[in-house]
Amino acid sequence: MAHAVAEEHSSPLPLLALGALGVVYGDIGTSPLYAMRESFEGSGHELQVVPDNVLGILSLIVWSLIIVISIKYLVFVMKAENDGEGGVLVLTSLIPTREQPSRRRRTMILLGLFGTALLYGDGMITPAISVLAAVEGTEVAVPALAQYAVPISVVILILLFSVQSRGTTSVGRTFGPIMVLWFSTLGLLGLVQIVQHPEVLMAVNPLYGARFFLENGMTGFLALGSVFLVVTGGEALYADMGHFGRKPIAVGWFSLVLPGLLLNYFGQGALLIARPETIDNPFYRLAPAWASIPLMILATAATVIASQALISGAFSLTMQAAQFGYLPRMKVVHTSAAERGQIYVPMVNWALMVACVGLVIGFRSSTALAAAYGVAVTLTMVITTLLYYLVVRDRFEWPLWKAAGLCGFFLVVDLAFFGANIPKIPHGGWFPLVVGGIVFAVLTTWFTGRNIVRDRTERGRTPLDEFLQEVWEEPPARVEGTAVYLYGVSGMAPPPMIYNLRSNHVFHERVLAVNVVTDRVPRVRPKNRVRTEEHPHGVIQVELHYGFMEQPVVGEDLARHCDVDPRETTYFLGRESVVVTEREGMVSWREHLFAFLRRNATGAAAYFELPTDRVMEISTQVEL
Repeated sequence: MAHAVAEEHSSPLPLLALGALGVVYGDIGTSPLYAMRESFEGSGHELQVVPDNVLGILSLIVWSLIIVISIKYLVFVMKAENDGEGGVLVLTSLIPTREQPSRRRRTMILLGLFGTALLYGDGMITPAISVLAAVEGTEVAVPALAQYAVPISVVILILLFSVQSRGTTSVGRTFGPIMVLWFSTLGLLGLVQIVQHPEVLMAVNPLYGARFFLENGMTGFLALGSVFLVVTGGEALYADMGHFGRKPIAVGWFSLVLPGLLLNYFGQGALLIARPETIDNPFYRLAPAWASIPLMILATAATVIASQALISGAFSLTMQAAQFGYLPRMKVVHTSAAERGQIYVPMVNWALMVACVGLVIGFRSSTALAAAYGVAVTLTMVITTLLYYLVVRDRFEWPLWKAAGLCGFFLVVDLAFFGANIPKIPHGGWFPLVVGGIVFAVLTTWFTGRNIVRDRTERGRTPLDEFLQEVWEEPPARVEGTAVYLYGVSGMAPPPMIYNLRSNHVFHERVLAVNVVTDRVPRVRPKNRVRTEEHPHGVIQVELHYGFMEQPVVGEDLARHCDVDPRETTYFLGRESVVVTEREGMVSWREHLFAFLRRNATGAAAYFELPTDRVMEISTQVEL
């Protein structure tokens, strides 16, 4: 396991922890706006607001935060990192492949891809429900504005997505101080009520949660689906780890986030015991009348920040998927020269914005969205637990009793949450599942299509040494300059080299056959970047190694490591034009989808940052 990214950040720990507050904890941090209310009045269940039920719900909330976030993710799962990066795909990459049946490996890949796809689906709801819940505070603070909650939410979301190109460093450090104020306010509001009704602290005893289930039966179990809203940011937190590192995230959680959340939930519980009628909006009812408008403004700011965890997590997942070969090449902007994990993906950003705005307009209330929220992310948590079990068994070499005991406990909790969320599917829970299914189809179609194209273009390929030996039986004319041929298979003659020689009957004085390799680590150390092998007649085989969180800069690295002058170099690229046919391959709709994705992928010259005026592309037609 390589060093964590946090150790390589140039910023000190306090600043990284502050930035983490502004990026990764918004989702979890704004759950007090709606989680308690939905636990009593959620779709499919209604509970009486009586002391026993309040203490039961509080007990479930407390232990959900402790078990799922504090123990499962921060103590255990986030240790399963790859050079500081986290997320479902990274977890999949940590499973050793040697001496494993191919069927098991394929199953693990599919699980990881499905978990990633589900995060996109359920994650789209996070910005919509968070912003709507905050703006709905107008019903308490300024009732006359309540009818404008939807358009106000739409404007806020558009503004949020519009600033993403500035990067998570500037966004996080701007949002960080606001979140410090937010969590401090959460704790203070709750503490006032706790002082008046300290008996609410008895809910720390898990027996109250157990008694709640016994007294309420199936209704109590269904309420667990709404209790889950307090931990919905766990997977995004794991995916965002590469932006700041595990240690700053843990410092922020245990020092400020968890205390603020627990105090606020206990405060809402104390208020409900004293005044059950405040269940209509227990969060805003915590504040005195004079503080309603300032609290609504602060809550709105906090919910804007809540969306950041999803957005930055989606950028990280997209980058990982593209480098692993599950998504086509797309434009990725590195927004910080110092913090290498901080990126911006324009296509993903605008797609998420359209989806979030559509959800706000379509569902129109946080209560309606809460009925759709949680189904997919609970399933992702189940997948994470299964993958984590394989990692600790195969990579960390834990004994069976230890791995099965810990992961079995987590799996029981995950499956309970998943089962409680299943009834949400007819009430909107279908949306994230549909989106997840579409994303999963894209991921698997691109991966399968690439393999088909590679297999058909590489049939009859010629080893480089053998090709050069044949060529020099009748030596071609040599021309000045350097030619760089990019090809995906090391040791083989690049097809553009063969086509160029056959068509133009010339060979450059210096020739580099370059293979770009994505290693199963986030970043490759500079000393391991380039590997070269000399061949006769001025030909050099070059392997450029990059991690799955690095953007290949081929021209720059060749100039630095191979003494290549970009002004005297011509880059030859192969480009396959895909044609959908009746040949055996994929089903027709997947072939058309793959062809569409390939047409719209970022070109190799732009992706590898090659000088466009020095690039020649040689196209070949490939039948699917």
